Amino acid sequence: MTALVRYQAALFAGSYRWLPPLLVYAAFLAIGVQTGGPILDAYGYAAGGLLPVAVWLTRVCVANEPPAARSCTAAAAGPARAHCAALLTAAGAALLLALAGTAFVALLSDPRSTDHQVAVPVLPAAGAGLLTALVCLLLGTALGALCSWPVLRRPGWGVPAGLIAALLVLVLGASPANAALTGMITGSEHGTVTAPWLPLAAAALLASGATALACALTGRRG
Repeated sequence: MTALVRYQAALFAGSYRWLPPLLVYAAFLAIGVQTGGPILDAYGYAAGGLLPVAVWLTRVCVANEPPAARSCTAAAAGPARAHCAALLTAAGAALLLALAGTAFVALLSDPRSTDHQVAVPVLPAAGAGLLTALVCLLLGTALGALCSWPVLRRPGWGVPAGLIAALLVLVLGASPANAALTGMITGSEHGTVTAPWLPLAAAALLASGATALACALTGRRG
């Protein structure tokens, strides 16, 4: 699997198809994360923007390999393992963005509550912000896997389905992403840091299920 992930990562890096989502996320942070803004609010904002970007990166990685090369990889390593390597590559790329966003917010934001009256410890806030970004990353990867081949066999449906699904996951109260983001906003109001461990566990479970489904269908649909 390590060799497959390295192959997919090299293919992804050489394609430069990572550049548009990178630029979009960079612009999103540059516009929304303001110098001196409350740190927990900024972490919630950065994590929320990562979710649709993770969907985008996942769709890019799944469709990045030429059909002939995909057939060779599937024959050599198995279609499910090859597809899983593409999904892991997308998650790794999104993780790099999450780490960069976490550092960016820590540098620019004010470590205080929303009203700037209560001090917020930077390291715990950065940890909670990174965990919230991981929740959104995992859910974005799951949605990207479900809104791409082989789950959706018509490519034209993938983009609108992914965008709608990302929006719903962000706003629905039962969503782990919504729970994690709400925790950051509430924590910012009171100046308290709460790590979103429960939403992270739920997101990891959903991402594992979506990955397993996509990889199983890859073996059946060729």
